[in-house]
Order: sequence, then structure tokens, then C-alpha cells
Amino acid sequence: MPRRTALAVTFGLLLAGVATVPASAAATTVPAVAREVLPANDGWAAGTTGGAAADDDHVFVVRTRDQLAAALAGTDTAPRIVLVAGTLRPDGDCAAYADPAYSLDAYLAAYDPAVWGRTTRPSGPPEEARARSAKNQAADVQLRVPSNTTILGLANARLIGLNLLVSSADNVIIRNLTFEDAADCFPVWDPTDGADGNWNSAYDLITLTGGTHVWADHNTFGDGDNVDSAQPLHFGRPYQVHDGALDVIRASDLVTISWNVFQEHDKTMLIGSTNTVGADVGKLRVTLHHNKFANVGQRAPRIRFGQVDVYDNYYYATDEDTYEYSWGVGVHSALYAENNFFLRSADIPLDDVVHDWGGTAMTEKGTLTRIGTGPVTEVSLLAAYNATYDPDLGTDAGWTPTLRPGPITPTAQVPAVVDARSGAGRLSPR
Repeated sequence: MPRRTALAVTFGLLLAGVATVPASAAATTVPAVAREVLPANDGWAAGTTGGAAADDDHVFVVRTRDQLAAALAGTDTAPRIVLVAGTLRPDGDCAAYADPAYSLDAYLAAYDPAVWGRTTRPSGPPEEARARSAKNQAADVQLRVPSNTTILGLANARLIGLNLLVSSADNVIIRNLTFEDAADCFPVWDPTDGADGNWNSAYDLITLTGGTHVWADHNTFGDGDNVDSAQPLHFGRPYQVHDGALDVIRASDLVTISWNVFQEHDKTMLIGSTNTVGADVGKLRVTLHHNKFANVGQRAPRIRFGQVDVYDNYYYATDEDTYEYSWGVGVHSALYAENNFFLRSADIPLDDVVHDWGGTAMTEKGTLTRIGTGPVTEVSLLAAYNATYDPDLGTDAGWTPTLRPGPITPTAQVPAVVDARSGAGRLSPR
């Protein structure tokens, strides 16, 4: 069998879920979808090419965490394509990462507010042991994505317990992957976070920190069987082991997030991580379209500084016990929300959807809502918020999006269109 034909058969088997693959493969055999670029006008990241131009030596197929790390390693910024096959997990577990001096029981005893108080953050040997443990975990679960890279999941590809970190990298595409349960084994207690203190965790499923020209498309994000609502309470607060699903922070810019599913997760998407005026000004420009947010708790998204275009998304909110809000309007943010559909429980009021985190205005157009199987009605979620809370948020975000690939989907069609096409496994390699 000629080499090209044999390799093409190998990739066909991979796409059908059969685990047979070389360490790298000729570029001529890569499925066309792996060389797709983000079309002109498709959101703020329009024109992103990732690894589309990768040559034979920069195409990798990976089945393990270590193979993925090796495929992403090095200082070479030539275009590369990384094809993920099967389920990838960290090498270690919480017990392996734990420093010999760390135990949760000792940590809880040391920093119980009745003992430690509520005015200063933990310090001293128990916290130092926790920090060393966290460093051990980070070395295993965080994988840096270099510039000019496309990561594409093959059939049923999953990253479980791993965090893709796009840090000061440019021109990155991440598609067709299921991300689950990047749980922090060693959350930190902060008694100064809010009135009652909070547990904070370290890892997102995907983190953009200083990342630019990034396209995240047709992925599925969730906590798997390890949902936050099942975590215990310590010091009367939820022991939060998950951070964001996909966070865009620290002057990241020119990002398109399209056709993804975010499900059963609390802190879903943070755009901008500080209220401090600085590097984020003029950055954090993000487009979200045709995503499904299914029973997520909050931050869908929460925004600071950025011009963020949120259109044609499907919000499915039927769990009133975990729902907090969807659109977080933060300092200097400019949210433009158009043609979004909200299916919700009757116990989630309209004025819960928008939350003011120090912002001044947003634009909203074409929103529809429905309770269960009831009638579809047109609504202004911003007006519902303003009718309940003071001060009012203004109704003009101060800009109008222009980077859209064509006519947007009518709101009434959004649930059907998004359900049919969003999430991992919906791309058709050809």
C-alpha cells in the first residue's frame, strides 16, 4: 500500500475511534478540518490561522499527557498541528502531588476563622506546605500552548484534569475537544474574600493569559462527575475545586469563542481578572456566538474592560439551586448582547440574569425567553434588572459589532441550531 494511502487509512481509523497512530504524520494526510482557519469577519479573532500551514515535521498525533506536552514543547514557533486521540489525563493524582508536610485536616485546624481570624490570609507552615503541593500539581496538569498552533480532537478526544494555558502566545486554534474536571487538589482559603471568606482554586480548563488571536470552537466543557455542588463545606463555605471553564485574562485580545457547550460548571467564563486600570485597557476584545450554556452557575460571561460581542447563544438554566447570573457587567466593560435565547426555570427571575459588577452600560437586542415548554416571549433582561436594582445600567455600550460572518441567526431558531451543531464531535473531517 502506498505510504500516503496507508497514512490516510490510519487517520480514518483514528477518526472512527480506533487507536492506531504514529508519533507524527505527513501533512498531506491531515484531515482538512485541521487546516481550517477562522474566516474573515468571524468575530474578533477573524483571520486566525493557528497551525494551518504546518509542514510534515510539525504534525503530531498524541494519546497521552506526556505526548501532548512533548508536541507543545520547545521554542519553535513554526506552525504546528496537534491531533488528540483518546482520553488524556495527568500522570499523577492528589496523593502524589501532596507535600509530605501537607494535610487538609492540619490546614483546616490552622486556619479555622475561630482560630486564625478573618482579617489576614493564611501564612506559615501549613500554607507553605499547601503551596508546595499546588506547585507539584501545576507542573503536571498545566500545559502551555505555543504560538501558531492548532489543537484538534479526533473522535471522542477528551482532556480530563488538564489545563491548556495560552500564555503570551499568538495565533492559536483549539477545536473538537471535550474538557473535564481540572480540579484543584489544594484550594486556598481566603477569609478576606467577601463577607464570609471563600475557597479559591487554581485551574481553568482553558486559560488565556496574554493570549492573542485565539479561536476556541466546537469544544465541550464541564466538570464530569465531580461537580462543585457535590463538594463539602469547610468554614461554612463551598470547598471550590474548579475555577473557570474558559477564562480570558491579563490583556488577552482578539478572541472568538464559537459553537461550544459549557455545562454543569460554576465559574464559567471570566473576561478580565482585575478592576485595576492598566494593561487590559483596549484589550479583552472577545466574540461569543452559537454557544450553549447549560446549567452553569455564573460568568457566562463576566466582563471587565473588553468590548464583548455575545450573540446567538443558547442559555439553558433550569437548576435554580446553582444559578446565580449570566451576564456580569464589570468595570469599563462594553457588552453587546444580541439574539440570545434563555430557556429557564420559573424559579429563576428575569432580573437575575444581569449582574452589575461595577459597570455602567450594556446593549441588548432581540432576547427571547421561555419557561419550560411555555410560550416564547420577547424580553429585555437589562430592563428587568433596572426595574429591580439601583443604580440603573445604561442601555448603550458605546459600540456596534461589525465582525460577523453574515446574517445572524434569528433568536427563535437559536436553540435548534445550537443544539444541532455545538460542542465536541460535531465537526466533519473531510
